[in-house]
Amino acid sequence: MSAIPTATALGKQPIGRHPVSPVRLETEYDATLSRWLWLVKWLLVIPHYVVLAFLWVGFLLVTVVAFFAVLITGRYPRALFDYNVGVLRWTWRVEYYAYASLGTDRYPPFALRDVADYPAHLDIAYPEHLSRGLVLVKGWLLVLPQLLIAVLLSGGYRFNAGLAGLLAFYAGVSLLFTGRYPRGMYDLNIGLHRWVARVMAYGLLLTDVYPPYRLDQGEREPLG
Repeated sequence: MSAIPTATALGKQPIGRHPVSPVRLETEYDATLSRWLWLVKWLLVIPHYVVLAFLWVGFLLVTVVAFFAVLITGRYPRALFDYNVGVLRWTWRVEYYAYASLGTDRYPPFALRDVADYPAHLDIAYPEHLSRGLVLVKGWLLVLPQLLIAVLLSGGYRFNAGLAGLLAFYAGVSLLFTGRYPRGMYDLNIGLHRWVARVMAYGLLLTDVYPPYRLDQGEREPLG
């Protein structure tokens, strides 16, 4: 996966039909998934869910600290930012393997960092500066219209419910009977998660770039 540009660099890029987002969610389609493995993934991912429960407690605490840091200094401390992005990245890999997408049979690594050869990636460009004023309202007021959409798409600040979860279930049934994950269903599923990831990044104070009302389907982010 190519390196993720900084927010400053993104701001200098020419605006095309699809402006580059600071949130990058990308995957690799696998046409050779197991017919039956998805039936037991709920059991296989329990160790991840146990670890993530603790990581998300840390995420919430870090977000509170970051809120005051941005309010006072206009900057999100880099170490705190990297931790929170790491938690989101880890969560996405687990849900991509499990019941948010069923997109791979490769067991997700226990890591906050990006794993280059794993077929699911999530990155957010580090913002050199964040608005002190926006931090007071974007996480509960400005994000609200998008959050309502995210609830329909994936259950809110989650990856494994809503329409995306329903598509994953149908994909599992298709795998069971045909051995194939319908490509159109896969592309739509990833597009829904991409939308939700942008909403999460904004609502959780990781960016000031308001998420677009746009469904970008498929494995790769649009580049313009």
